[in-house]
Amino acid sequence: MNNKLTTNYLILISAPLFLMLVFCTSCRGQVKTEMPKDTIKSATKSVITSSGPNLITRNIIQDKKGNIWIAAFDGIFKYDGKSFTNITGKVSSARFFSVLEDRRGNLWFGSIGSGVYYYDGKSFQNFTTKDGLAGNSVTCIYEDKTGNIWFGASRYDGKSFRNFTAKDELSNNNVNSVIEDKTGKFWFATGGNTFVYDGKTFAAFIHNGKPFTNVRSIIEDKKGNIWLGGGDGLWRYDGKTFTNFTQKFVGHIIEDKKGNIWTSSESANSPAWVSTETGNIQAWALSRYDEKSLSDKKPTVTEITNKGMIFGILEDDKGSIWFGTFDGVHRYDGNTITNFKEKQDHR
Repeated sequence: MNNKLTTNYLILISAPLFLMLVFCTSCRGQVKTEMPKDTIKSATKSVITSSGPNLITRNIIQDKKGNIWIAAFDGIFKYDGKSFTNITGKVSSARFFSVLEDRRGNLWFGSIGSGVYYYDGKSFQNFTTKDGLAGNSVTCIYEDKTGNIWFGASRYDGKSFRNFTAKDELSNNNVNSVIEDKTGKFWFATGGNTFVYDGKTFAAFIHNGKPFTNVRSIIEDKKGNIWLGGGDGLWRYDGKTFTNFTQKFVGHIIEDKKGNIWTSSESANSPAWVSTETGNIQAWALSRYDEKSLSDKKPTVTEITNKGMIFGILEDDKGSIWFGTFDGVHRYDGNTITNFKEKQDHR
């Protein structure tokens, strides 16, 4: 891996502006914990607003009914196409980082320091380390093929938590991304190495004798290729061959319906990371890698916008691209970008 890029990334997370962007806390050595029977439920209390979140927006999904759900540092927001509702506005003051709709239509919200919240559309349940969760900072949530919910290195089967630790050969429990590929293997991107789990053992994912480190996002595309984005740039692995598309830092990856790859990353023309008293002067971009050129040595890459930093990305059912930034959520419809921090008639 590129040492220079790794060094720059280490500087990035040490910058004062990013001290609040904590990631998964380490597991506490728990193995399997049964759920208590007296889990507290909170009545639903929502706040309807004319705009979306105003603070750091980390993750965005669309549910089966077409609603957009947004995990932000000022709450969980639901957008029905007309108005926003802060679902957690009167339930929790937690900073939210991750969101998932499970196969039953229930929602899971991961927070920084307050555990995970389960929402069935009527009431909430809050799970923390007291209930068996590995850590109270949950930065990624994933549902596997059998219906288990993964909160980083903590697997929940609906009854109890199974927490994976160094004893299981998962040497770093700060998990940024989890996926299950078409073969049934799990990929874990952590603050340390990237691991592949075959259901029995964890093995570090190696390239040229070195493990992939500080990977922030992993996806599997329609063709079965694995994409990894992080401190060493954007990589594609087809099962045999590794292809590097950029060495700039990549934070998030999605594949759209047409097979294009979208990333949030350092802009191609951005200078090296510079930390200042007021933050950073580095430009980030929402970038699209054209599907038809992905086999070329130099694929066609289009930078849609530059922001101070870009986080989670979603393609909605109409083909628009949603993305989170330091100050809320934005939508790109192919022509214009709407900033939902402002009222919707201000575009």
